[in-house]
Amino acid sequence: MNSQKHLFSLDPDVTYLNCAYMSPLMKSVEEAGIQGIRSKLQPNHVSGEDFFRNNEKLRQEYGRLINCSDVNRLVVVPSVSYGMANVANNLSLSKGDEILIIDEQFPSNVYPWMRIAEASGAQIKTVSAPESLNQRGLTWNQRVLEAINPKTRLVACGHIHWADGTLFDLVSIRKRTNEVGALLVIDGTQSIGALPFDVAEIQPDALIAAGYKSMMGPYSIGMAYYGEAFDNGIPIEENWINRFESKDFANLVNYNDRYQPGALRYEVGERSNFILVPMLLEAIKTLNEWQPRNVQEYCQSITTDAVQELIEHGYWVEDELHRASNLFGIRLPDHITMEAVKRKLDTAGIFVSYRGDCIRVSPNVYNQTSDLLELANALTEIA
Repeated sequence: MNSQKHLFSLDPDVTYLNCAYMSPLMKSVEEAGIQGIRSKLQPNHVSGEDFFRNNEKLRQEYGRLINCSDVNRLVVVPSVSYGMANVANNLSLSKGDEILIIDEQFPSNVYPWMRIAEASGAQIKTVSAPESLNQRGLTWNQRVLEAINPKTRLVACGHIHWADGTLFDLVSIRKRTNEVGALLVIDGTQSIGALPFDVAEIQPDALIAAGYKSMMGPYSIGMAYYGEAFDNGIPIEENWINRFESKDFANLVNYNDRYQPGALRYEVGERSNFILVPMLLEAIKTLNEWQPRNVQEYCQSITTDAVQELIEHGYWVEDELHRASNLFGIRLPDHITMEAVKRKLDTAGIFVSYRGDCIRVSPNVYNQTSDLLELANALTEIA
């Protein structure tokens, strides 16, 4: 795969290595949004079928992206917190049950469990990262597996850690949760689109991903997958379009007790969003052309030299086997402060994020080797 920078409208005077904060829009995604806005100029051209058509296409494309053949398990959500709320709303917990989470994971995958734990008397069990940086990712995964026990009712984690890109072994975690009868709920926001994810292989109970990061879509829309554990659940909202036979507009006042098939009961109201849905659809079509495997390999190819240079100058980056290439953390030598790093990178026009004790770097297909070397050179000048 080659650089796709020409498909974006990035400022040529900055080095943007911050896709984990927010991806830039492709020009084609921008145009899809503009066309969506224009469709509202003449609503007489918006048919009843238009409320469903693009959503069905979006499910098909997203199913291709994550290898999910049952597209009725794929639904539009406005955010990860919304998708997780549907999970939390359908959990039955008792006093002494445990919910296992990863330390310092994104709050949208923590707050729902805090609330239901408090209400039920269940316990939150947090698996912290090892203090030693030696084989940190490997050891952290071992700790997760060891923490899952017969009291565990739910494991909530990311595919990769949002702060430093630590890769979690979801296949092994799934196997262990099956052994104890626990649910596996995954936040895929920082990985879906840039790292291969196979629903058929991993078989999560829920996978929720915001669309504005590695999926290259707009803000306020994402996708959720819900497995069989939620087939008869209660959604957090009741809206007309998620009910059976909702395509029959003339019959809507004959209220229907049945939901649409599969997981469609969990879709957000006004899911037909005529601006955001076409934008995310266009983005995912492009991702399917690129293929996440190729995106990941491209990110690896453009980061290898820069990472090696940083390590030689005393910085620490996780071994490639245990981190993603589209998002990784750089930890500083003892004599360098984060304040000095921020000043240097701000002056150089290099955009990254700072999460905990990490410089979070998140390149994508619009970046090139020279962008990463520019970052490495700026940091080594401090060292």
